[in-house]
Amino acid sequence: MAALALALGACGGSDEGADETPGATPTAESSAPTPSGEPSTDDPSTGASATPTGGTAQEPAALEPTTDLLDWRPVDGPVADVVTRSGDWTLTVPRNGASYSLEGGDHGSGAGTPGTRVTDALIDGRWAVAVLQDKAEQRPMVAEVTELATGKTFRVDGRSEIPTTTGGTWALGEGTLVHATVASGAYCLATVDLATRTSTLGWCAAKRQGFTDARITSAGIALQTFDDSSPACRTLVAVDGEEVTPFAGVPDCKGWDGLLTEDGAVWSVIPKEHQVENAHFYARSGEAYVDLGPGTAGSLTWCAGAAYFVRDPQREGDPAALMRWSAESGLSVVYESPGGQAFLSEPRCGGDSLTVTAMAEDGDEQVSAPLS
Repeated sequence: MAALALALGACGGSDEGADETPGATPTAESSAPTPSGEPSTDDPSTGASATPTGGTAQEPAALEPTTDLLDWRPVDGPVADVVTRSGDWTLTVPRNGASYSLEGGDHGSGAGTPGTRVTDALIDGRWAVAVLQDKAEQRPMVAEVTELATGKTFRVDGRSEIPTTTGGTWALGEGTLVHATVASGAYCLATVDLATRTSTLGWCAAKRQGFTDARITSAGIALQTFDDSSPACRTLVAVDGEEVTPFAGVPDCKGWDGLLTEDGAVWSVIPKEHQVENAHFYARSGEAYVDLGPGTAGSLTWCAGAAYFVRDPQREGDPAALMRWSAESGLSVVYESPGGQAFLSEPRCGGDSLTVTAMAEDGDEQVSAPLS
């Protein structure tokens, strides 16, 4: 989905404002209070962690990362396959995207229909979801859902209570699957409670507007919305039923990635519209705003209570890195690529583990690390 989002932004990009420094001016639409910039602290005697020291939305405090490499282990099979590890489970999509396989526990499954490709492969320790789209993109997408504990499967498709549509964003988390749908001519977000298989129609975009890049955390669902202006105006929003609220502290029309945390959010902005792959990341915890530094657009991932994003080499000879941020532990480097010119895939969360693929001059690798 990151590639789709990048293509969207590239179509709407321009050089207007290309040399502006990516500030963090709050959106006019936000109802959040103006941050004071003063970090809050908890009573040490309670054992609660303090909110990290930060600046204001206009002047976020820059963070220097520490190094805290995870216990990365090679993933069996070709590096070209897209693999996501989740406990004892492995969800694999071969390079050609024509099928998928789910292996682990006492049972496994897999499928591939001629004329389709797997566009999303999601797993979180309780559920696995493979999303298939016909190559001509003429028929609604099909999500094949597996409950890992029982091996039971069911579909979410064009014949569901709230039907799928062609293309669109998908996300899995907190026992919920979200997907795009069309209702009364409007482009809308639908949620599926996987335990009950109950679908709910949520927020619908206004005419000539759309959305992409849904992300689910325990704090809620976030989207990137956009309009049809040129360049497109992008807004990061929190979704609550049929309502959306723009993120506080994100410059108008500049947002790209976004996710919600229990006391704030993490997001990225695009400093130069003709270089949409190059983003800059920020976070808010309470009223404290922090600058997380440069990263790759579309790579923001939530996993096991922390946000992760990719940072390409900043200088010749530097490795590509996977960054982690949380309000409790701050900013750190948790993975570095093999030597030479390199880039990383978007990290893939499996609930209790993280998988990443590195393409590097000194050798490609696909590795996974437990997070608990």
